[in-house]
Amino acid sequence: MTDKTILLVGTYDTKEAELAYLADVIRAQGGRVITMDVSVLGDPSRPTDLSKHEVAAAGGHTIAEAVDSGDENVAMQIMARGAALQAARLHGAGRVDGVLVLGGTMGTDLALDVCSALPLGVPKYIVSTVSFSPLIPPERLPADIQMILWAGGLYGLNSVCKASLSQAAGAVLGAARAVEPPDTGRPMIGMTSFGKTVLRYMVALKPALEARGFEVAVFHATGMGGRAFESLAAEGRFAAVMDFAPQEVGNHLMGSSISAGPDRMTAAGRAGIPQIVAPGCYDLVDFVGWQPVPPRVAGQEVHAHNRLLSSVMMTAGQRREMAREICAKLAGATGPTTLILPVRGCNEWDRPGGPLRDPEGLAAFIEEIRAHCPGNVRLVELDAHINDAAFAERVLEVLDAWLAEGRIAAGA
Repeated sequence: MTDKTILLVGTYDTKEAELAYLADVIRAQGGRVITMDVSVLGDPSRPTDLSKHEVAAAGGHTIAEAVDSGDENVAMQIMARGAALQAARLHGAGRVDGVLVLGGTMGTDLALDVCSALPLGVPKYIVSTVSFSPLIPPERLPADIQMILWAGGLYGLNSVCKASLSQAAGAVLGAARAVEPPDTGRPMIGMTSFGKTVLRYMVALKPALEARGFEVAVFHATGMGGRAFESLAAEGRFAAVMDFAPQEVGNHLMGSSISAGPDRMTAAGRAGIPQIVAPGCYDLVDFVGWQPVPPRVAGQEVHAHNRLLSSVMMTAGQRREMAREICAKLAGATGPTTLILPVRGCNEWDRPGGPLRDPEGLAAFIEEIRAHCPGNVRLVELDAHINDAAFAERVLEVLDAWLAEGRIAAGA
C-alpha cells in the first residue's frame, strides 16, 4: 500500500498536544503528515512544516497585520485565506492526499475555507466542537466533506476526546488510501430528484443517458443534496444539468431550514452549462418534522413523510411566488436553457385522486410561469404528468437536439 500524506491544520499555540496526537496516530498507521500552523498570537514548542508566517504570507498578509487588526475575526480570516491557498498549492503539487483540520468555532470557520479549496475526491475531515451544528450554513460545506464531533476536547487531551481524534486520524488516512477519484474524462449530467415514491423520471432517464455515453449523478434535493449539486455545477463538472426538483428554492423562499441557500438554481446558469429544468415538487415546502412549521406556511395542510421530514402544501398565491422566483433565477442563465412544464402535475401525490391534488394551485403556477418566463428560456408546455413516460421522452428530445447542434459534447 502506497503511503499517503495528510495535511494537518490547526492552531498549534493552543492545541499542540491534540494535533501532535493526531499526527502520531496517522504515522503509526504508516501515513505521512505535513503540519500547518494557523495560530496568530502564540508559537508552538516545535516548528511546523508550514509556519503561521508562511500561511499569512500566502494570502498576501503578515502576522503583524493580523495582530494589529485587534479583531480576532479579521485575524482568523487572514489566516483562513492563506491556509486555503496553501492547501490548494500543496494538493496541486501532488504533496498531500487528504486534509484534517481541528478546531472550535474559529478553527471550524477556517477549516471550511481550507476544505472548499480542494476538489471533489480529496478526503476532507474536520474535527470540531460544533460538528453537525446549525451554526454551519450549508453553502459553506463542500460536496464531500466529513465532520467528526470533537467531544470533550475543548481544552487538553483525555480519553473521551482521544476516541474522537483517533477515529478521525484513521478515517482520513483510510479515505486517502481507498478513495476512487471522479472520472473527469467522461461527461457527466447532474440531475436533481427525490425518491421514487414521488418522482420517477430518473428510472427511465439514467439508462438512456448512459447509453448516450454520459455518467449520471442524481442529487437528493433535501438541502445538502442541492448544495452539492450547485457546488459541482459552479466548478464546471457537468456537461449538462437536469434540474427537475427545485423544491429547495421554495423551501428557502418560505423560511424552511431545509435549504440549499439563496443561490440554489443559479450555478449552472452562471457557468453557461446547458440546463433542462422542470418544477418537480414545486408545490411542497419541506421542513424538519420535529420542529415547528415555518411561520410563512403555518396553518396549511401538512403531509408527514417520516419522523424527520414533513411537507406543507403551498397556497395558490405561494405557488405564484414560487413561479416568479424560478423565472428570476433562470433569467440569469448564460447557456442554453429549456423549462419543461408538465401541465398535468409535478409530483406523484398530485395526480387526480391523489392526497395532495390541487388543480387551482397548479393552474395558478402555470399561469405565472407563462407570464414571467424570461426571453432567454425556451418554455415547453407538455400535456403530461412529470412521472409519465412522455416527460422523459421530451427531455431526451431536447438533449438529443443539443447534441446534434454541438452544444453538448457526446460521451464515448
